[in-house]
Amino acid sequence: MTAAPPAHDNGEQNNQQQQQQYALVKRAEDEREDIFKRYELGLDPHNIVDSWENPTFEIYHITDKYGFMHDSRLPSSRDSQEVQRTKIELERDKKWVKMLNHWPPPHEKLHKRVYKGIPDRMRWPAWKQLLNVQQSMDNNVGVYARMLQMAKENATETRQIDADVNRQFRDNLAYRERYSVKQCSLFNVLNAYSIYNSELGYCQGMACVAGVLLLYMQEEEAFWALNTLITDRKYGMHGLFIEGFPKLTRFIEHHDRILSKIMRKLHKHFMKHNVDALLYAIKWFFVVFVERVPFSLSLRVWDIFLLDGDRVILAMAVTILYLHKDELLRLKDMDGIIEYLQVKLHKNFGYNDDDAIQALERVMKKLKDLKLDVPPPAKTNEFPTRPLGMFVEADREKKTGRRRDYTDTEKQVLTDVISRQEQNAIEVQSTVSYETSECATVTLTVPEDSHSIRSSLAGTSVASHGSSETMSLEDNNIHLKTANMLQNAPQRELLLGT
Repeated sequence: MTAAPPAHDNGEQNNQQQQQQYALVKRAEDEREDIFKRYELGLDPHNIVDSWENPTFEIYHITDKYGFMHDSRLPSSRDSQEVQRTKIELERDKKWVKMLNHWPPPHEKLHKRVYKGIPDRMRWPAWKQLLNVQQSMDNNVGVYARMLQMAKENATETRQIDADVNRQFRDNLAYRERYSVKQCSLFNVLNAYSIYNSELGYCQGMACVAGVLLLYMQEEEAFWALNTLITDRKYGMHGLFIEGFPKLTRFIEHHDRILSKIMRKLHKHFMKHNVDALLYAIKWFFVVFVERVPFSLSLRVWDIFLLDGDRVILAMAVTILYLHKDELLRLKDMDGIIEYLQVKLHKNFGYNDDDAIQALERVMKKLKDLKLDVPPPAKTNEFPTRPLGMFVEADREKKTGRRRDYTDTEKQVLTDVISRQEQNAIEVQSTVSYETSECATVTLTVPEDSHSIRSSLAGTSVASHGSSETMSLEDNNIHLKTANMLQNAPQRELLLGT
């Protein structure tokens, strides 16, 4: 029988553990203080910038009107179409100035002009009006400054925010130089918001959203615009960024439901090649198509999103697939399909912005006619339950920067993907191949709630995903590839990382 250790030994161990914890907390606090000091110095020549942090700048890069650089020379002269577009935009400027001076305008007029595209010079005042930024600032005087000061003393996400700031929009002049004005503003906004919305804290997708806002707004304006996008039920981005990503799950399920009803051939093609919507739609949903389609088009989508809310996201996802369905059907493997949707469309969308937005408007009308434009209602976990602006002291693990184990809700994301892929594989085996002459008329007999995660997981576990007798060896290999990809990366970094 083993004798119990002396009481004084236990006391000494506890004392050592406390000292170690104190040292870790102190190190994290010192690191946070050092990072904040660098951003406060900004472009001061005395600031420390590692050589790798600033990309080289070559004069032969061209820069578009949004500040993004491209590896080709500017044309020596503007063509007639460019001249005409400039004239049209100048005329729209005048109309928008007049409309903004008499805000709010009739909804029909506003709708028509937003869908035509907000002139770039008018985005600052127009987005501020659409997001009620000035009203938020007037109702919360001094709050942003207080949140930023509290972040300097208590923020636990500073190291991750610092890393993400230096990755965001590195091909844009505003963010290219380390500790530039916009980098500093982005750093401040994200740290302050992690304190203001303590329930959410910080998630990587927020850096891209705030980065877009800061291209058109000042620092405090962007903070309150970000808060509107996150907390207002019209946009509801809190549910996208919060642990477990409940809104992502809800939107993915509804996206699948739409495809199974109005784009059956493409839906079956995706199922055959194990292309789960989670693999291509994450960046679409989390950052409203920024970095996945040409930036000029993503701004047009943002204009409409700010006007009409989150139903635009689902409609744009369907529009992209509809416009490119023929090319997608020619691709015969998962990697090729994902690369096309995530990489190639950004470089060459294949349609000009006006044609793409007109297609979006038609899709939105069709979805509304079919009563598919709005997904099932959100649950309470998609919105903040804790009062905003109320400081909540972080636990010891957060203070030390130690990565916690995944929660059940985060692990659920992995299980959801595997479950949907298993269901897809079974459906593919039980239906006629879309490659037959009757491909366009085959209807999937899928229950309305077949994509419900809770019901599809009944009796299913992660360990069993590779053992289904209905799946081929190739199917299993693809499942394992997806599972390994998800298991070998932190959930938030996988879903939202650049």
